[in-house]
Amino acid sequence: MAETHVLFVEDDDVIREATQLALERDGFVVTAMPDGLSGLEAFRADRPDIALLDVMLPGMDGVSLCRRIRDESNVPVIMLSARADSIDVVLGLEAGADDYVTKPFDGSVLVARIRAVLRRFGHAGGPASGQAGGEETGAEGGLLVFGDLEVDTEGMEVRKGGTPVGLTPTEMRLLLEFSSAPGTVLSRDKLLERVWDYGWGGDTRVVDVHVQRLRTKIGQDRIETVRGFGYKLKG
Repeated sequence: MAETHVLFVEDDDVIREATQLALERDGFVVTAMPDGLSGLEAFRADRPDIALLDVMLPGMDGVSLCRRIRDESNVPVIMLSARADSIDVVLGLEAGADDYVTKPFDGSVLVARIRAVLRRFGHAGGPASGQAGGEETGAEGGLLVFGDLEVDTEGMEVRKGGTPVGLTPTEMRLLLEFSSAPGTVLSRDKLLERVWDYGWGGDTRVVDVHVQRLRTKIGQDRIETVRGFGYKLKG
């Protein structure tokens, strides 16, 4: 099995060195950088399998670095934030991050989150998690149709009005969950379990931000909010 290459960008020397050692003990190959600009250079040179970015970085902050990475690649990104309730967490997710971990963190928790994201991305090109139903939805040869929205569950492609829609793997998995059960309300906790592979309670802001990002790409009215319960895909 090929080794997983992690890009880790953290300006605190102690955290950077300790985390690098912990990840390497778990079998990861780690490139560690102290600031955003060197992190971007390392990303372009090494093309890692996953990026861990601290929010507060000198030169170029982690949110800006995430945007630059997302402009060039769909590689998974996990943000590291010292404050769980910080607006920086939401900004990082809106910039294209797939998940975040709050500092200080336990090494085993970080490894578990990394592996969960990698499993999710490894499955992003696989088959859909279920078959869509409902009178307003047509399915033929892996193609699900919801009005002007077409979801090809075999080719992992999405088109809106015939125009291709670019989704990250996380957004694609989220859409597959919705399209497998159109009209069915999916709770945030259920989406965390199915899409983010959380076997424990997680921050539902991750779901909310990704739903909003998905809406901007497939249509604001396509995914309906059911207050107090979750979200559902409209036929």
